Amino acid sequence: MKLRVYTDGWSKWNPWESWIWVYITDNDWNELEKRYKYIWIKTNNEAEYLWAYYWIKRAIEMWWSEIDLYMDSNLVIKQLLWEWKIKKQELRVINENIKKIISENNVYITYNWIEREKNKEADRLSNLAINNK
Repeated sequence: MKLRVYTDGWSKWNPWESWIWVYITDNDWNELEKRYKYIWIKTNNEAEYLWAYYWIKRAIEMWWSEIDLYMDSNLVIKQLLWEWKIKKQELRVINENIKKIISENNVYITYNWIEREKNKEADRLSNLAINNK
């Protein structure tokens, strides 16, 4: 069975206060977990990358080895798939850390771009994070 991870990252200004959030379901759409996390002074792209790292790591902690990752950042998805170059060193480091934890834990992962309108639960969690920082 696959774990489905829907997540997003957001910065109030670029760079500034940032939040990352996640909505996790199993393959049958049963909700497993909802979380958000506040991180300080990051760009929007760093926040997007960090959500991918933290929530892939969380899925591994939950003992899942097959993950479908959904996010609305086309930049991050294309860079994780090695279709686009990574110009910023900060993003390259996070990308390498993602590849490392996937390799070390023998995880199969698919990266999926999703329209923001179809990521409603992650968006709702973002509002919670913003209001409860």
